[in-house]
Amino acid sequence: MVGLKPSDVPPPLGVKMMSAGAAACVADIVTFPLDTAKVRLQIQGEKKAVEGIRYRGVFGTISTMVRTEGPRSLHNGLVAGLQRQVCFASIRIGLYDNVKNFYTGGKDNPNVLIRILAGCTTGAMAVSFAQPTDVVKVRFQAQMNLSGVARRYNGTMQAYKQIFQNEGMRGLWKGTLPNITRNALVNCTELVTY
Repeated sequence: MVGLKPSDVPPPLGVKMMSAGAAACVADIVTFPLDTAKVRLQIQGEKKAVEGIRYRGVFGTISTMVRTEGPRSLHNGLVAGLQRQVCFASIRIGLYDNVKNFYTGGKDNPNVLIRILAGCTTGAMAVSFAQPTDVVKVRFQAQMNLSGVARRYNGTMQAYKQIFQNEGMRGLWKGTLPNITRNALVNCTELVTY
C-alpha cells in the first residue's frame, strides 16, 4: 500500500519540547481572559482603592473589566503567561517520555506506577523551573488599569527585577510548594490517562 504511515521513530526531545510549549501558548492566548477573570474573582475585596467595583461571575467579571479598564485589561500578564507556558509545558509534557524511559530503563509498556511517577516528576520539575513566571503572571492579572490607581508593574522584565529587589529570590518562588504538589498531581493524572 502506498501512503504515509506513522513513524516508529519518536520525535527528538527538542521537537517534543517546542511542540508542547507552542501548543500551550496557543491555548493560553485563547483562555487567558478566563484566567484573568478567575484571578480577579479570587482577590476581590483585597484592594481598598477600588471598593466600588464588584465582580459577579466569570462573564460579569470580564464585562466589568472591559467597561472599567478597557479590553486590553483582559490580557494583563499575557507575556509572563506565555513565558510560563513555554517553560512549564515544555518540561512537563516534553520531558515526560524521556523521564518515563529513564525510570523503566528503556523497556516498553511501563506499568501505571512508573507513568504516575514520571508524571509527578515532570510536573514538579516544571513548576520548580517556571514558578517565577507564574508569580509575575498572577501579579499582572491582579493589577488594575484604572485612572487614579497606580500600576505596580509596567513591564514583565521590570516586574521580575522589582520582585527580586524587594522580596529577593524567595519572592520569585512564592507559593512553590503548593504549586508543585498541585501540578505534580494534575500532570500525572493528565499524562497517565492520556
